[in-house]
Amino acid sequence: MKNSVAIVTGASQGIGRSTAIRLARDFSAIVLAARNAKALEDVTAAVQQAGAEPLPLAVDLSEVEASQFVVNITVERFGRIDALLNIAGAVPQIDLFEMTDEQWKAGMELKLHGARRLTIRAWDALKQSKGSVVFMSGSAALDPKPAFAAVAATNAAITALAKAFAEQGIKDGFR
Repeated sequence: MKNSVAIVTGASQGIGRSTAIRLARDFSAIVLAARNAKALEDVTAAVQQAGAEPLPLAVDLSEVEASQFVVNITVERFGRIDALLNIAGAVPQIDLFEMTDEQWKAGMELKLHGARRLTIRAWDALKQSKGSVVFMSGSAALDPKPAFAAVAATNAAITALAKAFAEQGIKDGFR
């Protein structure tokens, strides 16, 4: 897809990193959003080597302003957003009775609210390009265990959020 831009969150490691590098073969530019600036350096080089123009952004999507920053700089630099892949999110795997409120809040703020805010901010640009949005969840949403309660609850919320955005996308003419 020449002249196409994808935003990948959680791009500094794991699934986000692998996804960004793979998409670099199909998109002309990849925006790499993650908290770890040092790890983004390696991913930036790999994306460039795979054939796309990388734009590394060391941002914490749990911060309210971060999503607007990512969208603004992407549109300013490339003029469009064709895909948004919400992959960021590290939710601690701590027993249900041992996890603190702060740990619950931090996990939900990054994985759920970060993805929600970023998708809302990018919606108009995605609508214009008839783009796509991906939300990364996991099987813990379907089979929760006490040690994975926060992961399961967050993933279930992500699944519900993805369904809501899908319905809105149909209503808004995404195809």
